[in-house]
Amino acid sequence: MAGAGGEAGLAQYVDTTVSVITNDGRTIVGTLRGYDQATNLILDECHERVYSSKSGVEQLVLGLYVIRGDNIAVIGEVDDDKDAAIDFSQVRAAPLKPVTH
Repeated sequence: MAGAGGEAGLAQYVDTTVSVITNDGRTIVGTLRGYDQATNLILDECHERVYSSKSGVEQLVLGLYVIRGDNIAVIGEVDDDKDAAIDFSQVRAAPLKPVTH
């Protein structure tokens, strides 16, 4: 059973590649190195994927990155083989809009 911060659910993803969608619509992909009870995340070797409906996906290198738990909308595991097979220069998509309450 997951605790208040969802920590039991995140333990299985430590040292694996995850994709995080933030409340402001950013998509950040990296290796989950750690987290705490407030679901603050530490991602290593990460990059932000900037989507555009007119050009391919731009990938901005971020390196080691901390994301505050209150800014996280979705966390998901990335299948490295499938992710590597995608030609992101050919992907067209509208950027996500921020979460509104």
